[in-house]
Amino acid sequence: MGSERRYDGIELPEGSWWDWEVITWDTVQFRLAAGYDLTHHHGLELVFGDPLFVSCPAVFHDPVFRAPTSEESGRAARRLGEAPPVLVAFEADAGGQEPVSCLVAAERFEAVHETVLRYWREDAAPGQRFAPWVRPPA
Repeated sequence: MGSERRYDGIELPEGSWWDWEVITWDTVQFRLAAGYDLTHHHGLELVFGDPLFVSCPAVFHDPVFRAPTSEESGRAARRLGEAPPVLVAFEADAGGQEPVSCLVAAERFEAVHETVLRYWREDAAPGQRFAPWVRPPA
């Protein structure tokens, strides 16, 4: 058994990736953070470079990645004028009665597996990554 799980082009390292949230969403990147509890840190980021289309809630749980349906692929191609280089689909628990279908189209994709602190620590190791909103005390 390997150390990664593969879901239709998305490789997730072994781990408990229950809680998910959007931490960056702009014209340069769409970045999702995942962990078993996002209170203090997260350990996985899915980074979609140059996002072209995103249909996804800001916070969700336990996504199940899958191949995009032919309808989703066609809709993305029509909306964008051509098939996107990266097209990722998944179902997730967003707090409703039914799972929500999500779709992300982008130019590039990368999975980053490392601990990212979500609060400031004076004693953090050199090179420790912090979430985008974390700033040292003034």
